Amino acid sequence: MEERVINILLVEDDEVDIMNVKRAFKKSNIYNPLYIANNGIEALEKLGAIQGHQEVIPSNRRLILLDLNMPKMNGLEFLHKLREHPELKLTPVIVLTTSDEDRDRVEAYNLNVAGYILKPVTFGNFAEVMVALNKYWTLCEMP
Repeated sequence: MEERVINILLVEDDEVDIMNVKRAFKKSNIYNPLYIANNGIEALEKLGAIQGHQEVIPSNRRLILLDLNMPKMNGLEFLHKLREHPELKLTPVIVLTTSDEDRDRVEAYNLNVAGYILKPVTFGNFAEVMVALNKYWTLCEMP
């Protein structure tokens, strides 16, 4: 079965975590396009959700990996804006965060996230998470 490309937007402000995602992709031969936004505002701009900004990420087979703790617009604020936008509200989002707060998890699921994953401490475990996510979303039927 030929793998289908998934356009992944990583919304993350921590350079170490961004590098870990890139390293995990490379180590595991994940070749999906990876777009980076350092906060919720930048992510909405790249998605074309802010007036005057062109969509940078292809609209088909799109997946967002979202950190919650970010400057300017945090992950939950971003999720609220994303779900209000008619063309973007069904975009699948996986929260990938260090926040183990029940209130964050409940609010994220109330905003229809597809998953809530605590960032693994070791790179080996982080890479395993990326492989599992890639396999799952490659199999999923996405708009």
